[in-house]
Amino acid sequence: MGQKQQLDGIDLGSLKALVLVCDLGSFSAAANRLDVNQSTVSYTVERLRAVFRDPLFLRQGNRMLPTEKCLELTEAARRMLDKLAAFTAEQAFDPASASGSVTVSCNFHERQIVMPEFCARLRRAAPKVRLVVLESAVHGKRQLKQNECDIVLGPIEIFGEAYFRTHLFTDRYVCVMDRGNVLAKASLSLQDYRSAQHIQVNHNGEWQGLYIAALEARGVPFEPTVVLPSHDNLERIIAGSDLVATIPGRLTHGLNERLSVVEFPLDVPIHIDMYWTARTAQSGLHRWARQLLAEVARSRPEGDGTS
Repeated sequence: MGQKQQLDGIDLGSLKALVLVCDLGSFSAAANRLDVNQSTVSYTVERLRAVFRDPLFLRQGNRMLPTEKCLELTEAARRMLDKLAAFTAEQAFDPASASGSVTVSCNFHERQIVMPEFCARLRRAAPKVRLVVLESAVHGKRQLKQNECDIVLGPIEIFGEAYFRTHLFTDRYVCVMDRGNVLAKASLSLQDYRSAQHIQVNHNGEWQGLYIAALEARGVPFEPTVVLPSHDNLERIIAGSDLVATIPGRLTHGLNERLSVVEFPLDVPIHIDMYWTARTAQSGLHRWARQLLAEVARSRPEGDGTS
């Protein structure tokens, strides 16, 4: 059989299976996602191996690792599938009658600043649309790449021609402490900051604030006294203690009156961007949701709440 005849036998389902096996590292996981038997996926991969004259996947433990040629083919297939999905996406959109879902991946910062008003406005305008919010940490690009989410929000950089980006807002770090803390009575120097007792939120050990790298670049080690997995109860832990937390300034709006906010001694911008892919670029629902997210994010009050 000639090469052209072999290529004629490759359909979109085959390409989708290739992408899923590459992303998930498993024939069975890909079969579950496609809702087919594992033997169907295995047969599809064998057919692709014959066409492209490459093993495509090599087993290592419980995972199927893609070859270099497979990675190239997968990226080409992914772009093709995303573009086709964009061509067939809904063009006209009426939020009042719309159905479907919007999945947003982000972290505490964005959930606290943007999500409450976004959710309220989405529910009023599009009551039949389902909103799903995922924890991003460092997984935003993978979630977007594997179609686990439609939108990623955060201070991250996702590069590649397959991704679209728009800037939402810029925040900056401040220091939060009990009003009785001696450091709350004056501007904070780097030396003062270094000598403080710090409390760090490390997002379950998966991400750390940008201020830590900025401190290390200035030769200031960051050695927290208390490490928390999330912002839960952060204010209650700080109140009445000598602990200092470094957090984005916009999170201090409505802060516990027992706490004081002091400027962080370095200027460290936190650029919050929104990312999406060609899969949802032309979708009426997702275009509307992205516009609404941008409106909400850009309407939030600025300033760091320093007092």
